Amino acid sequence: MNLKQLDYFVHVAELGSFSKAALVLDVAQPALSRQVRGLETELRESLFLRNGRGVALTDAGKRLFDHSVAILRLVAHAREDLGKRRDEALGHVTVGLPPSMGRQLTLPLIDRFRQQFPAARLAIVEGLSTHIVEWITSGRVDIGLAYNPEAQSGLEITPLLEEPLELVSFSPKGKRERAGQRPLAMKELPRYPLIVPERAHSMRRLLENQAALAGIELDIAWEVSSIPSIIDLVCAGYGHAVLTATGVVASTRAGELIARKLVNPTPLSVLCLVNSSHKRPTTLARRTLPLLTALVQELSN
Repeated sequence: MNLKQLDYFVHVAELGSFSKAALVLDVAQPALSRQVRGLETELRESLFLRNGRGVALTDAGKRLFDHSVAILRLVAHAREDLGKRRDEALGHVTVGLPPSMGRQLTLPLIDRFRQQFPAARLAIVEGLSTHIVEWITSGRVDIGLAYNPEAQSGLEITPLLEEPLELVSFSPKGKRERAGQRPLAMKELPRYPLIVPERAHSMRRLLENQAALAGIELDIAWEVSSIPSIIDLVCAGYGHAVLTATGVVASTRAGELIARKLVNPTPLSVLCLVNSSHKRPTTLARRTLPLLTALVQELSN
């Protein structure tokens, strides 16, 4: 097994096609296929399932993909650390963002990153908070924002923004009426059919924990992973949602919604900055941390 094989394997996995990977890597497709076959022969595992549309990872391929991304990231960090002066913000950094934050932070983050670190490269990936924490642990992501992450060894977690959960409902005049809505007691929440994300979503876990503490049973009408899709369903009259203010603002349909703060108790969603405490960060990663922190703080002002 060598780094070239792992690099070729990761490109094929990410692009879902040998032909596309060969174009990106600027290598002949037969040479690319030989490298991947050599990897499969050495590991005695099939890494890809071939189909008419391209390729998909097998279970073994998925496990190797996580290892490969982490290995290649560590090698890149080693080269940056040894090949550049330690006080320079050069190289590559990967930032993980939840979708609601991605919509609001991607453009300003890239703008400021380009201004402050013109010689460096930035990659932004979006995913659920649980996935971002996993990616940071595995080394696929350097820095991330995550909602309500669980404390665990190996992670540095810094709270940045606390937001109360709100019951979000459809109203054609929502933009004008939003400020005047009275709070809603948690004990009243079972009266509203809810559209919620799946159980892996941090917002769902927080809501169900608070409901259990309040001794109530939620009326779950629909489970939908995407927050924008949840908002579309709310606007179509399929039910209500429980979201934060930033989640509503990130939607293009915020003007059609009204929001009522949940009280007695008030569930708080906490957005945190997360990075590894076991791996020495590069200079670029260290200098990206305050940049990301400042952008989140500006959202709350």
